[in-house]
Amino acid sequence: MATCVACQQPLVIRLEPDEDDENLDTAAASSGKAPAPEPETVPDDVHLNCGCHFHWDCLLEAYEITQCPSCGKEIAATASDGSQQVFCHLHNEGGLQEDLDILPLLTEESYLKAYPEERKCRAFLEFCREGDIKAITNMLQDGDDDEDDDDEEMEDNEQPGREVGVDALLRYQDPIGDMQSGLHAAVQAGSREVAWLLLLLASNLDLLEFPLQVFQEAEALGIMRGITEDKTDIRSLKDANGKTAEDLAKEIGGVWAGWTGTGRLSI
Repeated sequence: MATCVACQQPLVIRLEPDEDDENLDTAAASSGKAPAPEPETVPDDVHLNCGCHFHWDCLLEAYEITQCPSCGKEIAATASDGSQQVFCHLHNEGGLQEDLDILPLLTEESYLKAYPEERKCRAFLEFCREGDIKAITNMLQDGDDDEDDDDEEMEDNEQPGREVGVDALLRYQDPIGDMQSGLHAAVQAGSREVAWLLLLLASNLDLLEFPLQVFQEAEALGIMRGITEDKTDIRSLKDANGKTAEDLAKEIGGVWAGWTGTGRLSI
């Protein structure tokens, strides 16, 4: 079996058992009724086009964009549009994926390694893309707690934490994702429910423009609009291509019919 060129260990990872299962297995083994089970393992093999094999985490630790960190060979290819790609065979718990471009994943993980405080922001954008209202709400409520903790730290003359507060989370723009905001992500995913929530919390859109159901759902989730007049209106944010969420909605159409030109997505 091939081994990881970085750590020289087999290209598998051990799955940690659930606590209840582990207790049952331990009890059975100690009673003499059954031998202790072998730890379950799954493949963890990133086979680069240069021929080197890595564990995923080992590759992230040593990652260089254009060259293999082990043999130094060029591993990046150029696509027809001029963008770079890094193809590999990836074998993990989900099975074998051949000729997979892992450059987007490597770029994201490398960025988050340098700026770990933005991991929460990128998770927030992903929830906006998925239309996961419950997860979005939980993150915003956690953000309120983080801001309270920061205030207490400052009162104690300590350095404030690097956690991202609610206002920054709502208006975050992804530096490695075309500077998209949560509203861009919601529009691109066709999630009107998320769009309404973001407009309620991070825009100056007149409250009379909101359907009653939006307020009812917000109340059920335990969230409400704070002071927004002195903050950046999320509708004004532009992505790396200079497009607002309304510009994107015009291109997409579909579920956004009747939204553009009304002020819902533009100031």
